[in-house]
Amino acid sequence: MKKRYIIIIVILLILAVVAGIVGYQIIIENGKNYEITKVEQYNYFVLKQGDMYGVIDRNGNTVISPQYSEIRIPNPEKSVFICYQENSVTTLNEKNEKILTEYNIEPIRLKNISSDLMYEKSVLKYEQDGKYGLINLDGKQITKPIYEDIDSLTYKEGALIVKKDGKYGVINIKGNKLVEIMYDNIQLDEYYDNDDQTKYAGYIVSVKTEDGYRYGYLNNKGKEILKTEYNEISRVTQIKDTENSYLICAKNGQYGLMKNEQELIGNEYQSIEYDATNEVFIIEKSKKYGIANQEGKIIVPVQYNQIDITGIYFYAQNEQDTVVYNSNGTQVDVNPNIAIVNTNNEKYKIRINNEDGTKYGVINQNGQQLIEEKYNYIEYLHDNYFIVSNENSKQGIIDDKGNEKVEINKDSLQKLQGTDFIQTSIIDTKMTQIYNKNIEQICEMQNATVDVEENYIKVYNETETKYFSKEGKEIENTEVYPNNKLFVKVKDNKYGFVDSNGKLIVDYKYDKAYEFNEYGYATVKSDGKWGAINEQGEEVAPPTYEIKEQSMPSFIGKYYKVIYGFGEFYYTSEDLGTAP
Repeated sequence: MKKRYIIIIVILLILAVVAGIVGYQIIIENGKNYEITKVEQYNYFVLKQGDMYGVIDRNGNTVISPQYSEIRIPNPEKSVFICYQENSVTTLNEKNEKILTEYNIEPIRLKNISSDLMYEKSVLKYEQDGKYGLINLDGKQITKPIYEDIDSLTYKEGALIVKKDGKYGVINIKGNKLVEIMYDNIQLDEYYDNDDQTKYAGYIVSVKTEDGYRYGYLNNKGKEILKTEYNEISRVTQIKDTENSYLICAKNGQYGLMKNEQELIGNEYQSIEYDATNEVFIIEKSKKYGIANQEGKIIVPVQYNQIDITGIYFYAQNEQDTVVYNSNGTQVDVNPNIAIVNTNNEKYKIRINNEDGTKYGVINQNGQQLIEEKYNYIEYLHDNYFIVSNENSKQGIIDDKGNEKVEINKDSLQKLQGTDFIQTSIIDTKMTQIYNKNIEQICEMQNATVDVEENYIKVYNETETKYFSKEGKEIENTEVYPNNKLFVKVKDNKYGFVDSNGKLIVDYKYDKAYEFNEYGYATVKSDGKWGAINEQGEEVAPPTYEIKEQSMPSFIGKYYKVIYGFGEFYYTSEDLGTAP
């Protein structure tokens, strides 16, 4: 009986240890997770008057008078303003009170991220006795000052590269370690997708040896996948796989392919290049070329002087002739002067004939000719429509029977991103036309600018503005801006403002006017000069500004926005004439 109790106790102890280890691992993994702070609305903006900087709020009120040589606002939703003056740095809030006085702080500038939010929005870097740590915007310490440097990681918000004892690692904005501090260099592998952005990007790391740098690879969780023993590593970012990383790796000048830790192609090739259309790799060895599939199997032998991939066929050339393979690596009896390109619709394929010049046509899935090979270019559009180009480089739209739906006389023709609308233009007449999904013209306007917004499309020039729903229906400005109090109205080529009931509030006296922005101000133009009115119809900035480099300046009160640099901007009430 006593022996049985001892066994039970031992089992319970083992279970407790296992549970503790599992719990610890869960805590560690949870610590690696973090969320990027989202800015719901901009509350504060940098103000520049002359060479001095201050801060205004979203109502145009001066929060910090322009008396500093520079001001940085890490998060425009929060009142944390880092103000520079000569050799001193002061952090102020919206009451002009000094805050975070116990720290020497600076914002962390993001690298190669396209946004006017240029800094980490939830953390600041602070310095103490020559070392650096992190605090949040409320002044709470996230890490002790133990690092020689803290900087943003190129392309990735929320992950910070840190230096300690001359080596680099990565932590997140919660201060938790993502990559051990043991490398001489760390960079992101540049994997990106529209949904998760760089969430599943891994890290290419390196250490310096007597023979130069050697590279390794860590996955997005910081787990070592490849040891630092390669001369070069690059991820095949066209393969969208969040679980697996396909890595082209070089050793002693020879390239191979890895899928995570698994070797797919050994290091025995002079080059490896990925073809995303057919999901294969062109491999080179001793100046001979072949093709391997995504599993690393060689499907076209490495024996050709050159391999070209056009559409669904591989054209392998040797001294005598050209051998044609399909995407499975099977030889096919196809004229090497003919190329077939798949489209997004399995019913259609583009057929390219290179026998007498290069001409494009369309066939169906059975190989039957639908559109004669007489065009210089064809691109599938949607449904049964195709964009075509003739010998004069003019573009138009035809259907699958070759009927012309949009005359082939356009200088440019493109699908508006995120919509089913088509925009065309003719240079000589400066005419822009918009077509809906059914290739019906819904708008024609000279010197037009087209803006695609979340719920509508705006087409405008100096004299008129039109709005269209995503379904192609023309809509009124009252539908586009349901929260506005006043709306632009045109009469006899003059602009004024009416309320939602159509009652005239601001007389027809402007040469041009724009709808109210999210801060409650509308830009107006008179005699070539710009100004702004508020929601009561009062001129808060009389039209006296000459702003030549901006098509339509945006105002907050009497201040207008000046964009410069890499997404940077400030507001000013100075008549600069041209934006710097």
